[in-house]
Amino acid sequence: MAADSKDTTVTDDNTETAVETATETTAAKASNAASAPAKKLSAEALIRAFETAQQKDDLPEIYVGDTVRVGVRISEGNKERVQPYEGVVISKRHGGLNQTITVRRIFQGIGVERVFMLHSPQVASIKVERRGKVRRAKLFYLRERVGKATRVKQRFDR
Repeated sequence: MAADSKDTTVTDDNTETAVETATETTAAKASNAASAPAKKLSAEALIRAFETAQQKDDLPEIYVGDTVRVGVRISEGNKERVQPYEGVVISKRHGGLNQTITVRRIFQGIGVERVFMLHSPQVASIKVERRGKVRRAKLFYLRERVGKATRVKQRFDR
């Protein structure tokens, strides 16, 4: 069979489809590889391409002061489950693939803070429960407050 010939096959509904032979495909790849060298990416472009491929697209807009519910994947033996963690976002850091939020909540009278990497596979879901109205970028002052003083005003315009 010639390198540039095509085979035709008949499917169940009597339509013909063209199938390239393996020799033609490999010959075309070899000629393309010889004529155009592979484009080399700079280290920065390679890292940027990798990071954009790893980022999640379905994240909501999260602001400091918002009350969020983060679904965290937990593996116990061979089983996996999603545990919700709800609290106030007191800090946002970085950007891109390394973006993190710090979420604070009160559990049995003790303040507990967790830092979540937003694009981590351990974070199953993030849902904004309530928008907060604050005038600070970091809400670390909430650590010293107790009871009703830890509440954040609600914002309705976002």
